[in-house]
Order: sequence, then C-alpha cells, then structure tokens
Amino acid sequence: MEVTADQVVQELGWDEDADSAISEALEEAIGEELLDEETDEMVDFVLLWWRSDDGDLVDGLVDATRNLGESGRIWLLTPAAGTDGTVEPGVIAESAQVAGLVQTKSTRFGEWQGACLVPRGMKR
Repeated sequence: MEVTADQVVQELGWDEDADSAISEALEEAIGEELLDEETDEMVDFVLLWWRSDDGDLVDGLVDATRNLGESGRIWLLTPAAGTDGTVEPGVIAESAQVAGLVQTKSTRFGEWQGACLVPRGMKR
C-alpha cells in the first residue's frame, strides 16, 4: 500500500481479527490516526476489512466510496484463501464491477489478501 504523509486514510470494518500491524503501519506512514466510519471528511484511501459473513460486498464497496476523493482508492482486505471468512476472487471482481470499481492490484498482507480498487475510468 503506497501512502504518503499528506494523505487522509479511512479504515472501515476493523474487528478483533484484523491485523493491527497493517493499520499501525499506515498511521506511521501518514503521521495521523486513521479515520473511522463516522467521518465526513474526504479521503485519499480507504482500508476496508471484509469477511464473507459481513454481508453484501457490493453494498460495502459502495459505502466505502462515500468519502473517497477524486483520485482515491480502496484497499479491500479479506482473509487469505483457506481461512475463515475468505471471499472468493470472483466475488470480489464481480462486486467491484457492480460498485463501479476496477481492481488494479492484488497483494498478500500476512493472513489477509489485499485488492486495490479504483473508480472505473480513473487514471491509474
């Protein structure tokens, strides 16, 4: 996840199973605490933790775009393959498309799989 000190980051879906080291690394990189779901501030980056039992992923992605700035992106983190709460890559791709997003990267972060999603039509 590429962030800079001047960026604003919102974290959604954090729970006890989330990898706090990822959140802490982001806070260290930007020099600020991550914003939560209560913020009305426009953000450059959304960190969205999602598990298969969290509900409809399309709704979650649409909600995650609510405060997303014009050149913003979403990092969707789901439990890695073979672990509880895994979300199949096809579900992520289809949900992203329906939510008006396109996947640009996929990276493993420890026990979590990350998918970088940007609004369709955005320059990458």
